[in-house]
Amino acid sequence: MIMMEKEEIFSKVLRAGRRTYFFDVRSTKAGDYYLTITESKKFTNDDGSFHYKKHKIYLYKEDFSEFNDILQEMTDYIINEKGEEVISERHQKDFKKEHFDSDNDTFDSEEVVATTSPEKFTDIDFDDI
Repeated sequence: MIMMEKEEIFSKVLRAGRRTYFFDVRSTKAGDYYLTITESKKFTNDDGSFHYKKHKIYLYKEDFSEFNDILQEMTDYIINEKGEEVISERHQKDFKKEHFDSDNDTFDSEEVVATTSPEKFTDIDFDDI
């Protein structure tokens, strides 16, 4: 038996860097509606080709109210605690990049020091371009 994707009734897309979120209203066999939220993330392979990893949530009407309440509570908490400014760990001076060792199921940390010293920049004369 081949599973076919249900036709979208109403859709919205949110592009966010390497991630794209798809919000799709679909119809059940009985003709009721439900929501799917899909996160699609682009990954680049060593050879330059790329692939996408997708994660999907199915949200049914009976869960809308509680889901919405908890989502609102969580987003309010984050904004109240950390504000709306995005804090990127990669821009912290003591950012540690973690590598997962699948053989030992452990993480190894590698300290990456963010610097903006003048030695890191190359002067460009636009007349040369």
